[in-house]
Amino acid sequence: MDNLLNYELIELNDIVSGLGEKSFRAGQVFGWLAKGVASFDEMRNVPAALRQRLSEQYYIGLPAVVAVQRSAEDGTVKCLFEYAGPNDGAVAVRIESVLMRYEYGNSICISSQAGCRMGCRFCASTRNGLVRNLTAGEMLGQVLAMRNLLRETDPAADIRHIVVMGMGEPFDNYDELSRFLRIVHDPKGYNLGMRNITVSTCGIVPMIGRFAEDFPQVNVAISLHAPNDAVRRETMPIARKYSMEELLNACANYAERTGRRVTFEYALIRGVNDGADQAAELATMLKKHIPAQFLHVNLIPLNSVDGTGLAGTDRAAAESFCSVLEKRGVQATVRRTLGSDIDAACGQLRSRY
Repeated sequence: MDNLLNYELIELNDIVSGLGEKSFRAGQVFGWLAKGVASFDEMRNVPAALRQRLSEQYYIGLPAVVAVQRSAEDGTVKCLFEYAGPNDGAVAVRIESVLMRYEYGNSICISSQAGCRMGCRFCASTRNGLVRNLTAGEMLGQVLAMRNLLRETDPAADIRHIVVMGMGEPFDNYDELSRFLRIVHDPKGYNLGMRNITVSTCGIVPMIGRFAEDFPQVNVAISLHAPNDAVRRETMPIARKYSMEELLNACANYAERTGRRVTFEYALIRGVNDGADQAAELATMLKKHIPAQFLHVNLIPLNSVDGTGLAGTDRAAAESFCSVLEKRGVQATVRRTLGSDIDAACGQLRSRY
């Protein structure tokens, strides 16, 4: 059996037609899936015979909820989800998703892989390597399951912003990522605007150009975390394959081709990359490659992870770092810390289980 959430509408048309039904039924099924139904019986306007035939060949792959943490400080919700996988032969995995509340609405950070093979020193997600890629339906299932959870107490709750910035490297799972983006954007399904989606990468250079061609309206965030190659290689193995020069040139090409700003994520690690001289070096490096109007730095005091030997910069030092960037003409913000009273860092909750 296969997860019906994995299919685009055009593919559902073929499935439904193959079962002897008119193609418009595919749109009905697709719409119900986007509503987060857990069973075919909930698809009230779909004929019972079709629901039965679908249930014999497919399942609706919403994840099981293993654990939920809710921040008493800011309302952040972190879920540990499980995809059992035995029906389609996939390895059972547990992954994390985080619901963040902002003035502009609810945003969810989803995972694209179970584990990660990028090996960044400061990240808990990569500790046991990559278990497997998630399918498009498993990415979508995180959004639907989180929204269902919210609606248990607030029936009108919705999620209209998605960041693919959880466990895993999205560009290391490019085909399934692409399928997910098309499914969640489809007007007859979840109907989420591409500009309400952000995809983060640690810097797989060839994929940045491909992504600009395939999804020019989706936002891109680059996990940079260093002002130069030497510091970056200490914490991010990907830097041994692609230099900052190569990475920033790819980002400049992305901005030129799409007309969209590039956000650089910069986790501030105490004594490693958070000095004033490093802020000045970062500003010089970025401005050398990318026009100021296409450039923004998102500063994130690191959520410390046990066993890494790395600690986060305090808020005052983060603000000082930000000030140095802004004085040199680089737009920057210190990200509001969310979920500090729960397992906020990516991979932490999973490691507890």
